[in-house]
Amino acid sequence: MSVQGAAAATSASLKRTSVRWKIFLLMLFLITINYIDRASLSVAMPLIAREFNLDPATQGLILSSFFWTYALMQVPGGLLADRYKPRIVIAAATIGWGFFQAIAAVASSWVMLLLTRLGLGATEAPIYPAGGKLNAMWMTQNERGRGATLLDGGAPLGAAFGAIVIAGLIAMFDSWRLAFIVAGVGTMACGLLAWWYIRNAPEEHPAVNEAEARYIAEAHAREDAEAPKSQGGSAAAYFRYRSTWLMCAGWMFFNTVFYGLLTWLPNYLFKVHGFDIKTLGGASFVIFFAGFVGELIGGWIADAWRERGGQPNVVFRTLFGIAAVFATVSIFSVAYVSDPVVVVALLSTTLFFLRWCGMYWAIPSILATRDRAGLLGGCMNLGGNIAGICVPIVVGLIVQFTGSYFLALMFFAGAGVALFVCSTLIDYSRKLPV
Repeated sequence: MSVQGAAAATSASLKRTSVRWKIFLLMLFLITINYIDRASLSVAMPLIAREFNLDPATQGLILSSFFWTYALMQVPGGLLADRYKPRIVIAAATIGWGFFQAIAAVASSWVMLLLTRLGLGATEAPIYPAGGKLNAMWMTQNERGRGATLLDGGAPLGAAFGAIVIAGLIAMFDSWRLAFIVAGVGTMACGLLAWWYIRNAPEEHPAVNEAEARYIAEAHAREDAEAPKSQGGSAAAYFRYRSTWLMCAGWMFFNTVFYGLLTWLPNYLFKVHGFDIKTLGGASFVIFFAGFVGELIGGWIADAWRERGGQPNVVFRTLFGIAAVFATVSIFSVAYVSDPVVVVALLSTTLFFLRWCGMYWAIPSILATRDRAGLLGGCMNLGGNIAGICVPIVVGLIVQFTGSYFLALMFFAGAGVALFVCSTLIDYSRKLPV
C-alpha cells in the first residue's frame, strides 16, 4: 500500500461513526408510530360509534381510557428501563402495543374495545422513559438536547400524519377493523427492527467504531467526575429537591397545552371557524408539523449553544422561557382573532415554540445519574399524563357550561405561564446528590 493510501486508511479509521444519531432517528420513527396508533381510535370513532351505537359519553370514556394505564405505568416503565436496560423494554413495548392495536379489530363490544385501549396504554407507557434512558447512555452532555427532541419529535409528527395514515388505511380497505390489523402488524414489525438495531451501550453495538465509542465514553467519564458522590439514598430522595417537582409540574403544564390542542383542536376549528373536513385535515397537518420543525430547531440551538460554552442554566432557562412566552402569547391571541388563516398561523406559532420543550426529555439525564434516568423520566411523564387524563374533561366542561372556547383558550394561556415559571426555576447545572 502506498503512503498516501495508508494515510487515507488511518484517517478513515479515526473518523467517528454516527450510530447514536441513527438510533435516535429510529426512536423518532417509533414515537411517530406510537402517536399514529394512539390517533387511530379517534379517526375511526365515527364508524365505531355507529357500529356499536355509542353515545358521546361512552365515546369519551373509551377515548380517555388509554391515559388511565398509560399514566399508571410511567414509573414502572422507568424502573424496567433502569433494571433491564432500554433495548428489551423498547422492543417489547413496541411489539406489545402493536398487538393491542391489532387485537382491537376483533372487538365485538365497546367494553372489549375499552380493554384493548387499556392494554395499548400500558404497553406504550415505557417507550418514553426508556428513550430518556437511552439518551443518557448514548448521548454526550452537548448532544442531549437534540437527542431529546428527536425522541419527542415523534409526538407532533405522529399527530400530523396520524389522521392521514389511519384514514387512508380505512379508505383503502373500506374497514376500520382491517386498518387496525395492518397498523398493528406493522407496529410489531417495527418492534423487531428496534430489537435488531438498538443496543444498550455503544460498546455493544457492532456498527460503532472505536472512535465513536471512545468519544462517548470520555464524555461520560467527564460527566461522572463532575457528578456528586452517591450517598446511597433511595430513588424517593430525588423528591427532596425542588428541581424534581418543577420538572414534573413543568411537563404537566406543557402537556396541558399540547394534549388540549391534540384533543380539542379539530372541534374548535370546525365549530368556531367553520372548517370543513378537508380543510380541517390540512390545517391540522400544518399546525402539528410546525411543532415538529420547532422541536428539532430548539434542540439544535440548545446543543450548539452548549458546545460554544453556554452554561446549562443560561441555555435551558433562556430557551424554555422564550418557548413559553411565545406559545402563551400566541394561544392567548387566538381567542381574539376571527380570520381562519391568522388562527392557523397563530396555532402553528404556538406549536412551533411549545415543542421546544421536548428538550425536557434531557432533564432526567441532567438531574439523575445514568442508572436512574429511566425512573426520573417515568416520574416526569406521569405528571405529563395526569394532564392527558384531566385536560380533555376540563376543556369539555368549560365549553359545555360557557358555550364558548374563550375560557378554554385562557386556560391554555394560564398553563403557558405556569410552564414559564417552572422551567425557569429548575437548576440545570448539577446532578442531584442522593
